[in-house]
Amino acid sequence: MTSDFGVKDPYVAQMKAVILSINPNATIIDITHDVEKFDIKMGAFMLASAAPYFPEGTVHVAVVDPGVGTKRRSILVQTKQGFFVGPDNGLLMLVAQNQGIEHVYQLANPKFMLPHVSSTFHGRDVFAPAAAHLEKGAPPSSFGPEITDPIKPAFVEVKREKGSLVGEVLHIDGFGNIITNITRKEIKKPAEAFNVELAGASLKLRFGQTYADAKLQEFITLVGSHGFLEIALNQGSAAEWLKAKAGDKISVSPA
Repeated sequence: MTSDFGVKDPYVAQMKAVILSINPNATIIDITHDVEKFDIKMGAFMLASAAPYFPEGTVHVAVVDPGVGTKRRSILVQTKQGFFVGPDNGLLMLVAQNQGIEHVYQLANPKFMLPHVSSTFHGRDVFAPAAAHLEKGAPPSSFGPEITDPIKPAFVEVKREKGSLVGEVLHIDGFGNIITNITRKEIKKPAEAFNVELAGASLKLRFGQTYADAKLQEFITLVGSHGFLEIALNQGSAAEWLKAKAGDKISVSPA
């Protein structure tokens, strides 16, 4: 489970109660419920970072849903590694695209929802029941029609422009590391150094394997444990120094 609900309110417990009522044998793991409120990009990053380490066939239910109750769809995404249930607002697409999308279904079958669906809490009434029934063995295709046009936000796309990779900042972690949406796969053959354009700054950064490959308070670029390219400052905050934030555009090219 991944959400922006926090743990002060009963929302997470209600979702778990629904899951266990339908599927008492379910094992429920919390990834995080501390996604910043309404921050779809942050939720997508958290999900994409953690999901690869779960067993094949795991069902993930993710709720960062500022559009709950509107015409935005509820979806089930089947990938080569697992299943993702949540709102069709881009939250699921980063991890799904990384894992390889096989099918996307709209959650439309009332059989797999609670009898009364609140317009403000689809996490409890739509997503949790769907996840529970799916893990219990319901075929993915039984949840609703297959769709081919799920919402894919800009942050799941990395462009190539004149020899540069152009993406954006996904997340600033607790150490001030600037984590981008550029993956190891897109870098292909890492150069010894990269030219980086970010937050109005132009930097030439050595590409390393560890933070300690840089001198104290020196910048470095590397692929972090989550598989995304990041800009770091050894024992300092790169984000604070560069005044970078999530959503900033970044351009990276071999130096």
